[in-house]
Amino acid sequence: MSHLHARGADSHAGHGHTGQDHAGHGHTGHGHGDHSHGGHGHGTHGPPASVRRLALALTLILGFMAVEVAVGVLAHSLALISDAAHMLTDAAALGLSIIALRLAARPARGAMTYGFQRVEVLAAQANGITLLVLAVVIVYSAIGRLISPHTVSAWAMVAVALAGIAVNGAATVALAGAGRDAHMSIEGSFQHVLTDLFAFIGTAVAGAAILLSGFQRADPIASLLVAALMLRSAVGLLRDSGRVFLEAAPPDLDPQEIGRALAGQPGVAEVHDLHVWELAAGFPALSAHVLVAREADCHAARRALEGLLRERFHLEHTTLQVDHEDGGELLALQPIWED
Repeated sequence: MSHLHARGADSHAGHGHTGQDHAGHGHTGHGHGDHSHGGHGHGTHGPPASVRRLALALTLILGFMAVEVAVGVLAHSLALISDAAHMLTDAAALGLSIIALRLAARPARGAMTYGFQRVEVLAAQANGITLLVLAVVIVYSAIGRLISPHTVSAWAMVAVALAGIAVNGAATVALAGAGRDAHMSIEGSFQHVLTDLFAFIGTAVAGAAILLSGFQRADPIASLLVAALMLRSAVGLLRDSGRVFLEAAPPDLDPQEIGRALAGQPGVAEVHDLHVWELAAGFPALSAHVLVAREADCHAARRALEGLLRERFHLEHTTLQVDHEDGGELLALQPIWED
């Protein structure tokens, strides 16, 4: 009967290794330690098309942001000024994403054994933090405007908002096809620009309300709605990037299910030290120590388990150590002291 011990990030007591390092196993009685590193291609390349789409969106955002700042100041519109500030963070997010993609495309070398793939995760977390801070600032300003409303130029609001919808709509379409599912930094930039698109829609509605009814508080109310969207996007980005940094299993992979699937294979006696984590968005990894029956072929078992992980769970980056059960005692390593 197979026994599953999926202990998460345990200390691998007695095995002479920690984390994901499988060196130093002094097994006596057998030499069947079969270490497999499947699919270890750490150097990924950000698609040039993604960079071009990001550059296009950045150009659109920077050009329109300058116009919006000028009109927002002249029209005394907090909604326009706050959205221009958000567009500044959009531009920073896009620039950061371009840098992150270029760094992530560098091959692994030297001390950077995984390359720079997590730079994208850092970029996503930076985007989340800027959205969060900006949302707090906008809420503070909007509350002040609700208490003491300012007269705004509604026509200017509507005109700029309609132009902003067109510009941000184009930028959103460009980023939607830039591979955001595979790149967390692009997803962060997409959330920035998408939030800005909704903000312009809110600003246009607020301007129309002021034109029709003279209700000046529509401007700060629109700003509060924009802030709410920013908070939603910020929480999502910080949650997803935080999961990667904490090396949690990807949301679509259940370590217990994987462990049961491995332990249920013919000849497998035990699975332990099972780890499932994510190096970057779309790059899951797994390591495990597997014990097979004494009469089983370690190499054949390892190949079968790799095939299972690849076909059923879409795991290409795997490290499996396969040993025979009851293979003897581990060597005891003692320090040597010289008198």
